[in-house]
Amino acid sequence: MSTPTAQADPSSELIPTAAAERQALIERWADRHGIDAARRLAEAEDLADAVAAEITPDNTVDTYAKSWRVWARFCAFADLPEREGSRGALVAFVAWMLREGQQNGKGYAPSSADTHLAAAVTGLRQRGVAVSGDDQAAARKALAGLEVKLLQAGERRGRGQAVGADIDGLYAIARSCPDTLAGLRDKALVLTGFHYASRAQDPAGLQRGDVTLHPRGLVVAVLTGKTKHSVRSAKIGYATDPEICPVHAYTTYRERLVAEHGQRWAAPSTPAFVGIDQHGHITGGLVPDSVTRAIKRISARAGVPISWTGHSLRIGLASVGRQRGKDAIAIADQGGWARHSRSMLGYMQRDDGWDDNASAGLT
Repeated sequence: MSTPTAQADPSSELIPTAAAERQALIERWADRHGIDAARRLAEAEDLADAVAAEITPDNTVDTYAKSWRVWARFCAFADLPEREGSRGALVAFVAWMLREGQQNGKGYAPSSADTHLAAAVTGLRQRGVAVSGDDQAAARKALAGLEVKLLQAGERRGRGQAVGADIDGLYAIARSCPDTLAGLRDKALVLTGFHYASRAQDPAGLQRGDVTLHPRGLVVAVLTGKTKHSVRSAKIGYATDPEICPVHAYTTYRERLVAEHGQRWAAPSTPAFVGIDQHGHITGGLVPDSVTRAIKRISARAGVPISWTGHSLRIGLASVGRQRGKDAIAIADQGGWARHSRSMLGYMQRDDGWDDNASAGLT
């Protein structure tokens, strides 16, 4: 009796194990349900694989690939087989990462080690390696304990959380942007990004047609999110002070763009935020890295005490929104967080720890 075979991507390193497992599964289906049903089930599996590949963000794929390379370096260092995910191997992996895992021989920050551990486990499972939840939990417990040891020794690794944008910074940026197309673009990029808690990839992915004018402000269709919460239509109202009004800033920038470079830039398919070289020439759309660099440059030009990063606008909406008494659910919906998101709650911060202190005013 012949059985249907699953199609596989010949370029994938996962083929030998995955294809063999798929074929064994199909043979069990054929014995249980017959050839035709097994073929339909195999086609459904192929569809499920295609959907999973389609919905996995590119940066997640890159993280998995990078973390697998870290795992491979560890296995070569420890002389362990790559395709075994035992409790001891995972705990040793965590300890090695914190001790000397980076290419330069330094230890990773615990947050980076946590990311690599999770992605390495995913990579092992993709390659047909059984990794138990208990073994992964043991590695996470070891990581948490070792992180405490680092803190007790006075060692804090990693860049820490980016500084959040604030209202004073928005005023400084608005006043420092020159009255040029590039300056107007910079002003609009920051003021609108703050109001919908943008990640760097969000303005880079916006087209002109994704930002529409409404009688009460702007509606920004954010389509670059990684979750169902982050894909959203964010509403940005007119500000009380025109100097830092995101709606005025965006419409003024777009009007100048069309006036100086032609009506074709009014087309809905053109980038919402364009790249502009030092000579004033349009270079096309922005990419996430160029958005991050732009925000750093814009904040530095404005004399913001600590330069903002690509994540500062996102942190700023959560932090300032909480300071101003905005409802956490409203903040989550505007910024594309899941309601009661741990990361969002972490952004809702007071930098000095005095005003927002649990003991303040109790005695």
